Amino acid sequence: MTRATRPVLDIRGLVVHRDGTLILDRLDWRVQRGEHWVILGANGSGKTSLLSALTGYLTPSAGEIELLGETYGNSDWRELRKRVGLVSSAIRQKVPDWDPSGLVVIGGKYAMLDYWGRVTRADRAEAAKIMRAAECAHLAERDWGVLSQGERQRVLIARALMARPAVLILDEPCAGLDPVAREHFLAFLQRLASRKVDGKDSPTLLFVTHHVEEIVPAITHALLLREGRVTATGPAQKILTSKNLSQTFASPLRLRRSGGRWALSPAKGK
Repeated sequence: MTRATRPVLDIRGLVVHRDGTLILDRLDWRVQRGEHWVILGANGSGKTSLLSALTGYLTPSAGEIELLGETYGNSDWRELRKRVGLVSSAIRQKVPDWDPSGLVVIGGKYAMLDYWGRVTRADRAEAAKIMRAAECAHLAERDWGVLSQGERQRVLIARALMARPAVLILDEPCAGLDPVAREHFLAFLQRLASRKVDGKDSPTLLFVTHHVEEIVPAITHALLLREGRVTATGPAQKILTSKNLSQTFASPLRLRRSGGRWALSPAKGK
């Protein structure tokens, strides 16, 4: 298998047990180059545990994980994480309020928050270029503490892109955004997934949510989880159905699509 045909991510038979509880149950998932995925499920479905396992922060009980051609257990996952960008509330909460946004972005190159190292002219130029791509260049001199939630998400994406990741994980990036800020952010996400960044294709997106309304047209595939098990996986147009969503959320639901976006509501009479 050549590098061009090797999957970005290949998970086979993944099992995670913790304290007598089965968290992930024989999960299979393959992500090919050029695909952008949504991971969809209710709270407690295993989404966060899956991310923790594939980034090496949660040790599998059984199964195999191959990420970017490296196999878990045979490779240095600390080095591999440098090729995987992560945007999550955990990172957002750890950024000091007094750090300028441009410095937050530069810190992404060195996998550091509250970066204290020497900032080179090349670092500043690269950060400026990435922040333009992430549509937040105007925020470079503003302190983190005065940014809105939507502005912080864009800065964190720019921070992740500073490491030139092959994969970008967005863990519920719309949490805490008001409806207007959410729509602005999702429009930006659509543009990001559809463009080149610094002359290269956008990294593979793994977008975690439990709201179908947040799935933008650039998302090509869907992984649906319920209680640690896969209920459906594959192309979004095929997988996102009322039947599959009803099974995933354990409730009769009706899925509609309009203008390239999805909406979910309780089935009539239920």
